[in-house]
Amino acid sequence: MSIEVRHLSKFYGEQAAVNDISFKVNRGEIVAFLGPNGAGKSTTMKMITGFIPTSKGEAFVCDQLVKMDSLDTRRKIGYLPENNPLYLDMYVKEYLEFVARIYKVGNYRSRVDEMVQRVGLELEQKKLIGKLSKGYRQRVGLAQAIIHDPEVLILDEPTSGLDPNQLVEIRELIKQIGKEKTVMLSTHIMQEVEAICDRVIIIKRGEIVADDKAANLQYEADSQVVFVEFDGQAAKNQLRKIEGVTKVESLEENSWLIEAQGVADIRKNISRFAQQHDLLVLTIRKEEKTLEEVFKKLTSN
Repeated sequence: MSIEVRHLSKFYGEQAAVNDISFKVNRGEIVAFLGPNGAGKSTTMKMITGFIPTSKGEAFVCDQLVKMDSLDTRRKIGYLPENNPLYLDMYVKEYLEFVARIYKVGNYRSRVDEMVQRVGLELEQKKLIGKLSKGYRQRVGLAQAIIHDPEVLILDEPTSGLDPNQLVEIRELIKQIGKEKTVMLSTHIMQEVEAICDRVIIIKRGEIVADDKAANLQYEADSQVVFVEFDGQAAKNQLRKIEGVTKVESLEENSWLIEAQGVADIRKNISRFAQQHDLLVLTIRKEEKTLEEVFKKLTSN
């Protein structure tokens, strides 16, 4: 198990920033750790990386207990924090060589050259970090996080400040890294989650409210919407009487959007309705909720 969190809590006075959460992340998984501002995402990541102590519970990385002073676990972790602290008065290549030497990377100069190429810093490598745009600073931060070839990568808002072209490149890089390592990232960009993440953990007020594949969350939200097309006319008031149906909306001729709650799959009831009223179902499909809609529903007040 690459990451395991057991009943993890963090208190500031009587305020619970993180409250008794548990989850596991396997090697080769890319997991999105989502939540509104102040939900406890960054606090959880800092406890997993050993940057702050836990109040209760335990965090394990590669089966090793994470402790504040544990260099063994830190060698296995690559961490890009939300504020991406960098030495602004150092040159890009100079800084990466400095980080590589701290991690005692063998043949560090060639490793730095490799990282510069992988994150797209070839044209910027001789510039002062302080002169770089936010997007290129993010690339430098990502390079320092993976320069020692860690087994686990923790990324807090890794694509913040990137332009659309840079987004595509960095997402592809994270996907490639995720094939061999464990990646846990936080982001507010739902398209990013859908593009690169295998699984989603959503946290609200320090507690986990969802943990599943993104597709499952989108289909298994407590309400469902179905598009259906019949070969003949159906009465709206009759459709409203179908068990579980809460809303019916007429579209084109003989086509409907039907919303339902409290039933496993409303399509069964719709098919039964069609048989009872001598109608042929030409098309029927569940309309997938966007991940953003699911997120809002799970984290709203």
